[in-house]
Amino acid sequence: MARIARVALVVHLLLTATAAFAAVPATRLMSVYRFNGPVAVPYYDVDSFLRDGPSARPAGTLAQGSAVIPCVVLRAGMPVTDKDGTPYVGFEVIVDATSATLASTARFTEVAAQREAMTVADHRCPEDARDVIDVRKLIASDKPPRFEPPVSSGGAPSGSRAGSELDQIIRTFHASPQCQTVNRQLVGRRDALLRAWDAFVTDNAHRWPADTLARARHLDYALRTAIYEGHLGRGCSAYGACERNVIVLSIRNRGLERCVRGQGCRSAGDFEGVASTVSQYNIWDEYLTQTSDLTSCFLRPDLAGDAHYARLQAMFEQSAPDAERILFGTERELQTTFPGSSLVDLTRLRHYYHPPAMGKCFPSDQRLEYISGAIARHGDEFVLIANTYVRVDEKRGSDYLFRQAIIDDKSDRDIVRLVDRYPGFVIDGRKIQLRPAASCAPYGIPSGCRFAEIGRRRKMPSWLSTGQPLQLSCRVRSRGETCRGDAVLETIAVGGVCDTAMQPVAGVP
Repeated sequence: MARIARVALVVHLLLTATAAFAAVPATRLMSVYRFNGPVAVPYYDVDSFLRDGPSARPAGTLAQGSAVIPCVVLRAGMPVTDKDGTPYVGFEVIVDATSATLASTARFTEVAAQREAMTVADHRCPEDARDVIDVRKLIASDKPPRFEPPVSSGGAPSGSRAGSELDQIIRTFHASPQCQTVNRQLVGRRDALLRAWDAFVTDNAHRWPADTLARARHLDYALRTAIYEGHLGRGCSAYGACERNVIVLSIRNRGLERCVRGQGCRSAGDFEGVASTVSQYNIWDEYLTQTSDLTSCFLRPDLAGDAHYARLQAMFEQSAPDAERILFGTERELQTTFPGSSLVDLTRLRHYYHPPAMGKCFPSDQRLEYISGAIARHGDEFVLIANTYVRVDEKRGSDYLFRQAIIDDKSDRDIVRLVDRYPGFVIDGRKIQLRPAASCAPYGIPSGCRFAEIGRRRKMPSWLSTGQPLQLSCRVRSRGETCRGDAVLETIAVGGVCDTAMQPVAGVP
């Protein structure tokens, strides 16, 4: 009887321990991503990596945009990392970007939701895991791959009407069979759009003059960039329209006033090259084009009945006339588009930045730290901490207790919530810096504005001190953020000492 009681006690303790460890969140679904990097990202055989480190010969590659479930690979009871503690993780491929289809979007969404709701004992891989990838090549994102709907047959809404001849050509391209090829696959959409425009120009050379087709192509690229570089949530509001005008102005000046190859300009007037250069407008990055409608045929008439695409069409219709004047109009038209601004200031503007998107700063709590990838341990249990902020607590040996910091980005402030999702776990001390925040400004804007209270801080771009922040005004017909209201003529300003949303900057070398 005593033996049975002891066995029951042991079983009870084991179950209690298992239940305690089962409370940690599962690893999130993550996507392969390296900004402006090659499409193919290498992974390694674990034994080769343990022998040769990151210089090992790759065992294979994953395409950027592929969605995987990461896990912690153990060898001799320890996680696989490089010498600095960066985890090299195992993975299960959920979406292969090279073969993804429209069904992959639903698959991504389903698995992402499952992982968010799941708790596990720890993050270890199955014992037969053979391949590992640098966790820094993965990003936790809730954005699934996007494919535009297939072309509707018959009875489609007509959409909005074309304005100028260039507008008509762009709409014809969006409705063309050439454009329909661009987003059929997930990978290589930027190059696919180039090829589609090449084919369209060739097939329509008899219909429009070559220079008119070229201008339409430049305008299409500029407007795609302006719509997706701007805040989509602002829709057809006056600020949203003026923001797009400022972005088009930056493209104009990079293509005309100072044509620099490093900024994508191959020759004077190359607005297409400027607008789609990844290092300058990062929305054209391989992975980001897979999760947006940037390269889609969003002006297709049959999409006008879809609320999402109808809104994009309304934003295009609102901005196209001003964008055409900015790119191809006279200097007088340029000043008319931005009333009250000097021509010198207008033609010197090539840069801008969005302060909310800059690096987060928390100088009031220097123990808040962003973790790109680290292992945390509790006895023989290991978890992956990646793409998240933590609050670093007490030191335990060479490691640290920690809590996850959830950062809610509100319109005027950052709300930090500390959650102890990994009780008892200590994070690898090699990945903790505890350095004071640098170049941290209220709201990430130049000095000169006074605030009753400061809701967030952001880092500012390194080039800001070499230029002159500007405020630009636009007079536009606003239809509100929904793009459904009646058009009302409004004058709005973008930039200036107290604009925490966007900062145009002139004169940067």
